[in-house]
Amino acid sequence: MKFSRHYCSLAIAIAIATTLRFWNLELKPLWLDEVITALFSLGKTYENIPLDLLLPVTSFRDIFTLNPGTSCPTIAANIIKYSTHPPGFFCLMNAWLERGLNSPVKQSLIWVLRSLPALFGVSAIVSLYYLNRIAFNKTSGLVGAAVMAVSPFAVYLSQEARHYTLPLFLITLSLITLIQIQQDIFQQKRRLLVWLAWGIINSIGLYVHYFFILVILAEIATILLLLYQAKAKLKYLLISGSFSLLPFLVFLPWLPVFFGHSNRPETDWIPQPEHIIPFAQTLLGWLLMVIILPVENQPLWVAIPLGILMLTFGIWLGWQVAQGMKQLWQNPQTHLATLTLVSFTIFVLLEFFAIIYILGKDITIAPRYNFVYYPSFCALLAASLVARDAGKLRQTISYVIFAGLISSIFVVNGLAFEKPYNPQRVAKNMLKEPSTPVMVVMAYKDTQDIALGLSFALGIDKFQAKLCQNNGETCPKFAFLSATSGYQTVWESLAKLPKAAKLPLNLWVVAPGLKRDNYPEKLAISPQTNCTKDAAAYYRIGVPYQKYKCHW
Repeated sequence: MKFSRHYCSLAIAIAIATTLRFWNLELKPLWLDEVITALFSLGKTYENIPLDLLLPVTSFRDIFTLNPGTSCPTIAANIIKYSTHPPGFFCLMNAWLERGLNSPVKQSLIWVLRSLPALFGVSAIVSLYYLNRIAFNKTSGLVGAAVMAVSPFAVYLSQEARHYTLPLFLITLSLITLIQIQQDIFQQKRRLLVWLAWGIINSIGLYVHYFFILVILAEIATILLLLYQAKAKLKYLLISGSFSLLPFLVFLPWLPVFFGHSNRPETDWIPQPEHIIPFAQTLLGWLLMVIILPVENQPLWVAIPLGILMLTFGIWLGWQVAQGMKQLWQNPQTHLATLTLVSFTIFVLLEFFAIIYILGKDITIAPRYNFVYYPSFCALLAASLVARDAGKLRQTISYVIFAGLISSIFVVNGLAFEKPYNPQRVAKNMLKEPSTPVMVVMAYKDTQDIALGLSFALGIDKFQAKLCQNNGETCPKFAFLSATSGYQTVWESLAKLPKAAKLPLNLWVVAPGLKRDNYPEKLAISPQTNCTKDAAAYYRIGVPYQKYKCHW
């Protein structure tokens, strides 16, 4: 009976996790980073994007079609030239797209792109169950699976067409081997297959995401700490040292590319740290792993009470976890596993703060990067809740799961963890007057701006698809105009565009880095058409965009 209840509960947790991760999977348009995923995975590059031309938004659909016969070496070559990531995820996504887009059951590109990360998100839950089961006990495994199943952070990552849930899954597998290594160290065993599995998993991870370097270094530091605690013999030190080198030896062919990517300007968006703000953002990131309510872009009378509620819940949960962690630490049966996972988490956090304060890159501004230590965080959270006395167990865990479930519902419906640059909101703002034709100009200085412009074009196309089919003349037009020589060249290029087919017209100018007052009061599109700035229609969601009313 206990056996049946246990695995039935695990099956329910996995079913809930699957439902949450695939629910509304294509609700939101692709944002900048997802556009980049689509381009490279489809076998395309920025060279396939028509620039300095005024085209209907429907014209950009052709870019997002599968390039037949695209191979992994081709994708890797494109990645080397245009990106700052290793090629593993993009090659895997290419195979997934080829299968999904050519399937008899037709699905949209957005659904196929996001379904692979969603599957890895579910796989991570199964692996976390096993991690906590071997590290602590079966109950901790079950609670860990339930907590991750409804975690708003995990759901958010799973609905991103990006390489976060695949490394998250691999990190969890790597931690499983780390726990087995810890057990072998103190039981004086030498299971070479465990070490080999550790080396293979981490080698694959390096070709999926560069942050896996942080994972490997934190695990090596943890192993050294465990070896010191166990007063291990020299033979064991040699074994651990030789296997620790394996991932880096496998990564050697890609090492020159890695160093080249580390100096590319695509990472310049990460700001310099400001005093202790990264510490506050780290604590906020922990809170968002368990609860997030609709506080983004909400009026103060909504955001403040919900923010206070989140903070109160976080303080309460922090106290519960602290008490449970104390019991885990003091219990001889769970002490070593706790030491291992806590050490790994602390070493990763130290690496994060080294990047922040030594390299001057405040990576805590993007909560998604917490995927590096999220599996160990989630494992310790679940185990600490189980470690509480049985009388409070069901109540405390029920509150955490309920808070996570409600939060995840907000996430999948677009009310929390909103997409950066929010192409859905941008498109809605630009299309507020459906009876007036729309033209959008995206000023670009680099490939990031081009990808951002594509996300806006796709967002507009998503809402105006029927209009474009029924009446090509009123279909919104879109143009990429170069701003590499300054915005004056953009205004000059605007004046050379073809005459508008229908007036009046709403012109929207997206100009990254341009201040509100620097938008000209008047612009010309073609010699015969003048446009006047609408002072009441200026927006900024990551980048500024301004509306102009055009007439004869």
